[in-house]
Amino acid sequence: MRPVPISNPPNPWATTEVEYLEGAPEVRLEVFVDHSRSILAKNDSPDVGFTWSVNPYRGCFHACAYCYARPSHEYLSLGAGTDFDRKIVIKPEAPALLRAAFAKKSWRGETVVFSGVTDCYQPLEASYRLTRGCLEVCVERANPAAIITKSALVERDVDLLSALTEVAAAHVTVSIPFWDPARARAIEPFVATPARRLRVVETLARAGISVGVNVAPIIPGLNDQDIPKILGAARDAGARSAGYVLLRLPGSVKSVFEERLRVALPLAADRVLHRIRETRGGQLYDSRFGVRGSGEGVYAQMIHRLFESTATRLGLRHH
Repeated sequence: MRPVPISNPPNPWATTEVEYLEGAPEVRLEVFVDHSRSILAKNDSPDVGFTWSVNPYRGCFHACAYCYARPSHEYLSLGAGTDFDRKIVIKPEAPALLRAAFAKKSWRGETVVFSGVTDCYQPLEASYRLTRGCLEVCVERANPAAIITKSALVERDVDLLSALTEVAAAHVTVSIPFWDPARARAIEPFVATPARRLRVVETLARAGISVGVNVAPIIPGLNDQDIPKILGAARDAGARSAGYVLLRLPGSVKSVFEERLRVALPLAADRVLHRIRETRGGQLYDSRFGVRGSGEGVYAQMIHRLFESTATRLGLRHH
C-alpha cells in the first residue's frame, strides 16, 4: 500500500495549525475505535431522500477528492484532507446498537440507509464486516434497507440482500460519476473502476436485487458529458433507477478538491472551476436547501435536461 503525503486544509475548530518546512511526511492507514452508544442517525434535511441512516465508519479510504463528508473529520480534531482518507474511525458495536434500536417500541420499521456519510463498503469492511453485521440485523427484524456504495465488496453480501428482499425490501444504489477510467482514478484514486462498478450492477440485478445508479457527483466541465454513456450502460446492466447530484463543496472540501484537481488534471482545472462557479452564482458552493444538489443557471439547467431526457428515454425511474 503506497503511503501518501499529509495534506490537510486548516481546521476551523483548531487553535493551532501545523506547517511543514521541508515537505510533508507520508501518512499510512490508522484505525480508531468509536464507542458510540447509538447508531441510528436521523436526517432532517428537506432535500435528502431518507430519514434514518447508519454509518459504521467515519472517514473513507476511497479518498475521493470531492467527498462532502470531509468536514466531519474536523470535529474529531483531525483534518479534512489526508486525515479523512487514512485515519478511519470504526464503530465495532454497530450491529448490536442497531439491534437494540430496532427492539425499541418506538421504532416503526422505516427504511435505514447505509450510509449517509461515508462508504459502508470501503476496504476496511472486508475485515471488520460491520455493514454485513448490520444487514444481518435487518434480515432478523425484517427491516427494509438501502445501500449507497462505489465498492464491489457489496457483492459479498448478495445472500443477505436477497434474504432481505424476501422478508422486507432492499435497494442498492451504485455511484458511477465517471465513464473514463483515467479521470475516475484521478479524482477517486482508490475506488473500483467504472467498468467494475457496472459489473456490480449486473451481479445484483441478476440476483433479483433492486439496483440503481447515481451519477454523482456531476462535476461541471469534467464529467457531465459522461451522463448518457453511464446511464445507457447501467440500464443494459440491469439498473432500473437513476439519480444525480451536482458537485457539493462545503467548507474545507473546496480547498481539498481544488488542490487535488490541479495536481491530477492541471490542464482541465481552470475550466472546471469556472464551470462550477457558473452553476453556483459565481461561487464554488451554495449551501441552500433545494439548490445545493442541483445548482442554478444555464449550465446547471443543461445538465438537468441532459440527465432527465436520457433517463426518460432509457426507461429509468428517477430518484
